[in-house]
This record gives sequence, C-alpha cells and structure tokens, in this order.
Amino acid sequence: MSEIEFIDQTLRDGQQSLWGMRIRAGMAAAAAQDIDRTGFRRVDVTASSLFECMMRYNHEDPWQGLDLWRQWMPTSTLRAGTRDNCIAKFGLTPDALMDLWIKTLVRHGIQSFWVYDCMYNMDKMRRICEIAAGEGAEVVPAVMFGISPVHTDEYFADRVREMASWACTDAIYFEDAAGILSPGRGETLIPALVKAAGATPLELHCHNTIGTAALNYVTGLKNGVRILHTASRPLANGPSLPSTEMMIENLRWLGHEHGLDVSRLGPVADHFERVAKQEGWPVGSPSEFSAFAYRHQLPGGMTGTLKAQLTQYGMQDRLAEVLEEVVQVREDLGHPISATPFSQLMGIQAVLNIVTGERYSVVPDEVMIYVLGHLGKPPAPLNQNVKDRILGSPRGQAYLGWAPPQPSLAELRAQYGDPGMSDEELLSRYLVPSDDLAATVAAGPPTPHYVFRDSAELVSMIERSSSLRRPAYVYIRRADVELTLRRGPRR
Repeated sequence: MSEIEFIDQTLRDGQQSLWGMRIRAGMAAAAAQDIDRTGFRRVDVTASSLFECMMRYNHEDPWQGLDLWRQWMPTSTLRAGTRDNCIAKFGLTPDALMDLWIKTLVRHGIQSFWVYDCMYNMDKMRRICEIAAGEGAEVVPAVMFGISPVHTDEYFADRVREMASWACTDAIYFEDAAGILSPGRGETLIPALVKAAGATPLELHCHNTIGTAALNYVTGLKNGVRILHTASRPLANGPSLPSTEMMIENLRWLGHEHGLDVSRLGPVADHFERVAKQEGWPVGSPSEFSAFAYRHQLPGGMTGTLKAQLTQYGMQDRLAEVLEEVVQVREDLGHPISATPFSQLMGIQAVLNIVTGERYSVVPDEVMIYVLGHLGKPPAPLNQNVKDRILGSPRGQAYLGWAPPQPSLAELRAQYGDPGMSDEELLSRYLVPSDDLAATVAAGPPTPHYVFRDSAELVSMIERSSSLRRPAYVYIRRADVELTLRRGPRR
C-alpha cells in the first residue's frame, strides 16, 4: 500500500481551535525537538491572527517567537497560512502590505504557504501564490468547504482544476473548517477533487467538530489522497482535527505505511497535556454528532468567541438563539463559506441582531464592505431587502463611493510616524493597536522556556545554588529528586 504523509497542526490550528490562539512561544520549547524529528511533511506554525493574539493578549513579539520556533525545529519545513487580500483584520489589506507580509515571513523561516479566499477571487489568489513562489516558498492554494445550493461538487472541482493549472502550485489544500463534511458527501466530493487535481497532490484538512473527519480521511485514502493534517492528541478532536496517534492506528489497520517516528508522539502529547492542565485550557475530546452544525456551519473556535461576546452583554444563555440567527444571516448574505473572515462577520452580525432586537439596525463596516462586493462576488444573490436596508443607512450611504485604498509602503510608514521603521514593526503596527504594541515592546523578548509549577521549586533551588560563592558541593534533596553538585578541579 501507499506511504501516507502528515502535516502537523499542533502549534497552529490545534491550539487555535482549542486554546483560542493563546499559546506563548516558550510553551513549545520542550516539545519542539520531538516535533522536528517526528518526520512530518510540513509543520504549520502561524498565521496573521496568531501574530495578533500573541501581541494583544500575551504581549509577546511574534517575530521573535517565530525565530525561536525556527531555531528549535531546524529540519522541518515550516508553514504559514494567509488570505490573499487581508492579514488579521476582517476587511482588506493594501497589496503592498500583503506582499511584504509574505516576504517577511520567508525571511523568518517560513518555507510553505497555504493561501485561501472564501469568495474565490482567483486572480488575487494566484497573485499572492506567485509572490510566495517568487520568494522560493512552496505554494498550496486552498479550497474551503461550505454547504449551500451553490456549493456543489462541481463548483469546488472547478476551483481545484484552475488552481492545479497554475505553474506555481505545488499542492492543493482542502479544508472543512466547520467540520460539516458528511461521510456521504465526502464519498462524492473527495473523488471529484482528486480527479480535478490530476497530478497535483491533494491535502485533506478536516475538523472533527461532529466526529466525522477521520471517516472522510479514510475516504480520501481510498481515492488516492496521500497527505493528511492532524494534531497531537491533547490538541486534536472536538473543534480541532483528528489526532496523529489515531490516524496512524487507522493506517495500520487499512494497510498503509508512514514515515513518522512514533516514539516522539508521546512526549509531545504529555508536554501539551501538562501545559493545558496548568493553564486551565481544554484538551481535545470527541464530540457528539450535531445536525444543527450543518445549518449554522460555524467553526468551533468561532462558537467560543460568540460565547465570550454574549457574556459581555450578560446574555450567555442565548447562544442557541444566536446560532439560529447565524443561519438566517448567512442566507441573507448569499451563503458565504463559513471561515475567516465570514464566520466572524456572520457571527458578529447575528449577535448584533439579537442584542438590538432588530435585524440589521446596527451593521459593522466590514459587513458593508462585503455587501458592496469589495471582498468578492457572493456565491448567491443577497437578500435584496437586507441589502437595501444596509446600504440605505447613513453609514451605508457614506460607503457607496468608497474604494479600497492602496497606499505604498513609504506612505504607510509615514502614516505610522516613522519612515525608517523595519518591515517587522510596520506589519506589527498594522496588526494591533499602538497600546498593545507598546506593551509588547516593553515586555522584552519572549521567554524561551515554560516552567511547570510542579518543577519550579527544583529549578529555583538549582538557580539559588549556582549563585553561591564557591561552595565545595551542593546537595539538594526532595521527595522525588536527590542531586549532588560538586566543584571540579580548575583546569
């Protein structure tokens, strides 16, 4: 049988789905060497939203954090994901800054990019793919899955066929972000995608939100897919992806081979399970089947965000009502695929509709930009009454003559007040408010390690002992450790 390759999602989509992108750079220190030597085809490590969260919530410099991960995983091909028209925010990013984002990530060790656009602006996707290829990086354009009357098997196959025709395409990535690809639909869609890709490798990236992802991976294996996305068990399952451990077991029973060093999976899983326990973060567990997920189609991480937003309004008990409203909003807005930014836009609009008690009485600017077509052509026609209400508002009228600005890098540097700022600082200033960036700078370099409380006392004793003035020896004893340090002869 065939040898199957794995792309590791522990540090990117695993922790994004389960930990809300709150990981700190040092949390990977003790596991990075094992990840590096496991033998993954690629290790996905970052995206602009992770950069934003590291600065906003952790006050860590993500560029320095990425450099640490690159240092700790020297043999791995590191991957980043990006939209073709925006970094971090839900609107649009100038082309000059998009290009700089790709080039700067390459300088910091990213060698592979997956590129997506839920509106399938194919010209924009191809342009960013060619920028990445020009920097010597691997290029993997992505097909994002959604369910609607428009999104047929042939619709997705046509996009794959076009992506495969680009000279810069190295592989094609299929993602089911909401975890709603049913096994029955998988039996028809996956073969259609494989056929459309031709000789171009197809990667499967399916979230296990309702427990069907592994079944779809098996369907992929039967139809010639040889690249699967998984995560270490504590950061797998639920809204995340299938675990590497379980898929390896499945391969064994299905007669497939792999090149992973399985002895390194346990230490990685043990480490991140301890991190989750100490931080009070969840570990992945299989989810029960939910037919409702096929209607609202929100990724698991976005559902968590909605819970937090409702809590701010003291309305945490109204989540089910908001999810039902998401179904209506998605239909009103022409059935956009529910992945960033559209899962956020639909979720935020649904919350506003519920909180205000009147649909579309308050509309975010990003939704107006979408309704005006600046994010691409919606898959299906918008509800005309909703469109008229949004654009007929005073704010909507103000946007009628708006066009996305395209400032140069020099103009952007001048806008932020320092024509000589580095590329990294310019991108960071674009990603987060000035207060968050100032706090990040004030915090200093990221801590290059992570100390568990159950071992912190021992570390403290060793550090104190090393500060003593010329002791002949130091003896440390604890219930589980006995350590003697003796001074050696001078050389």
